[in-house]
Amino acid sequence: MCSVSDLFAASADEQRERLAPLADRMRPRTFDEVAGQARLVGDTGRLRRQLAQGHVPNMVIVGPPGTGKTTIARLVAAEAGMALEELSAVGAGLADVRRVVETARERLGGSGRQTVLFLDEIHRFNKAQQDALLPTVEAGAIRLVGATTENPYVSINRALLSRLVTYELEPLSREDLAGLLRRAADDTERGLAQGGSVTLADGTLDAIVERTGGDARGALTLLEAATLLAPDRVVEPAHVLEASDRGRIDYDRAGDAHYDHASAYIKSMRASQPEESLRWLAQMLVGGEDPMFIARRLVIFAAEDVGPAKPMALLLATAALETVRSVGMPECRIALAQATRYCAEAPKSRQAIEDIARHMDAVARGGTDAVPIERTNRKGAKEARAARGLPDEAH
Repeated sequence: MCSVSDLFAASADEQRERLAPLADRMRPRTFDEVAGQARLVGDTGRLRRQLAQGHVPNMVIVGPPGTGKTTIARLVAAEAGMALEELSAVGAGLADVRRVVETARERLGGSGRQTVLFLDEIHRFNKAQQDALLPTVEAGAIRLVGATTENPYVSINRALLSRLVTYELEPLSREDLAGLLRRAADDTERGLAQGGSVTLADGTLDAIVERTGGDARGALTLLEAATLLAPDRVVEPAHVLEASDRGRIDYDRAGDAHYDHASAYIKSMRASQPEESLRWLAQMLVGGEDPMFIARRLVIFAAEDVGPAKPMALLLATAALETVRSVGMPECRIALAQATRYCAEAPKSRQAIEDIARHMDAVARGGTDAVPIERTNRKGAKEARAARGLPDEAH
């Protein structure tokens, strides 16, 4: 028999679901509803086949925003019949992880039910925090499912990454997004049609896709906002443009735009054009580029192109790299901008790269030289240095 408190809780859940944003209401409830990602969770997808065998590996799910990382993590737990605990590395710490692990142990001992710990933004844990996860992963009380938008081979410690299976998600295609948006418009239970029929005029889907790329959450959010601007519930491209808070961002982290922007960024600094360099930096950041990718290019540029002409450039670029690693977006953009302007305005010298290239080429062609005894710390080295008139520098 249900208590009054149970009835109120059920009513509250219904109200929250009804009032939730469209992107949350349309979140897939099964793998069959997931848009795209067939390679992983389709009928013959790798992850889905593993789950069908009763195996839930410790894993990290990698992909751009809005591609289904959180959804897939939740479905993994549901498919395996496991309890789900969710934390975000942005605000959580090791104490929170320990609390979840202790709860998981009690659950396992009491009911025999295992637990999935979904740790969003796992790359935001520093090295010590990631190292502290190792015993948790190995103990088996939980299954760790991490999610990140960053390159896991750079942002996650090698020791932890070696214990995780990596699943990479891709931006949704135009067809995937269009199908998702149509379902959201026609769905009378969770979608926009629960408040009356919605019509998507010609060009509306293209307008949404152009302004959101492969981000499903962004596309659904924009569709909902545009519908609120259409009094007759016929959504036109003009409503999409009016609802969007920014212009079109032509950027693809995995495509030509990624390489074209990186090239323009480097060449602008090489041409000593700080404002142009900052513009390319801004477009990469707004387009969703990995700040670590930018920071690494900046360090290389400071060593290769600025070099000994302004040695401080390498120190500043390295500091920017560490700021990206320890702070992340949005604050790290300030350090990247500072280092970008400094490198663009600095005098340029390729002496360092030319020096090491010349000597490495000589070694590759002629082989290595034997180390003279006077350059070593071996017995007799001191006498050999004295015989050649060299100072005694051995320590």
